[in-house]
Amino acid sequence: QVQLVESGGGLVQPGGSLRLSCTASTSDNRFFGINWFRQAPGKQREFVARITPSWTDYVDSVKGRFTISRDNEKNTVHLQMSSLKPEDTAVYYCYAPFYDTWGRGTQVTVSS
Repeated sequence: QVQLVESGGGLVQPGGSLRLSCTASTSDNRFFGINWFRQAPGKQREFVARITPSWTDYVDSVKGRFTISRDNEKNTVHLQMSSLKPEDTAVYYCYAPFYDTWGRGTQVTVSS
């Protein structure tokens, strides 16, 4: 069973940037598909971005501001977040669909 560990969250001012990382415990090729979700207080968990061997996809609210990428040598997927807004405040989770496995999440707070 794969384990996922998120890192890189923190407090940032509006307009700032953060880079989240999701590191997997396996180099298995099935790791290639990774999704990022987020959950704000009092709201449902929502899809943010995904990466597969062939393509990437984003929710409309982050297009042009967030970029998902993969470092296969480190078994890590990154989510580069720029032009952050207060409404991006949430716990961010990575998810591996093949294993149906979630990480524990990392808090992102955008506030002045």
